[in-house]
Amino acid sequence: MKNLVCPISDQRVNEQVTRLNALFTIGTVLLAFILNSAFLFVFLMADFFIRAFTEIKFSPINYISYYLSNALNLPVKLIDKAPKIFAARLGFLMTTVIAGLFIFSFKVASIVVAVTLIFFASLEFIFAICVGCLIYTYFVLPFYKK
Repeated sequence: MKNLVCPISDQRVNEQVTRLNALFTIGTVLLAFILNSAFLFVFLMADFFIRAFTEIKFSPINYISYYLSNALNLPVKLIDKAPKIFAARLGFLMTTVIAGLFIFSFKVASIVVAVTLIFFASLEFIFAICVGCLIYTYFVLPFYKK
């Protein structure tokens, strides 16, 4: 894990908020399947889009996570924002695929992608392991070194 290379920036975010974002992502995906709701997948896709591609300070999930972190008095731990933006872009891609598969009734395929997203979000929430950094190091960075 020490050889991982993540995108870097001069901006920082609270790690507690990003971990809560992961928890709410897990909950939203599970709830979408339980309620058989394409709307929740589209909502999650929009949330990831806001975090990944806009300068808006808070997405709906990020807003809830920020205020929950403050209400619970969780210690602030600032981390680099760039890996989280990259991870949000991956989340956007994955939720777009999930939503498309779900809407066109490819339920099993949508579940497979959703389980992968839940696994990635679980690693972030429980262990603060950013799978985005792994993907960036082994699948994106080699193309930039050429």
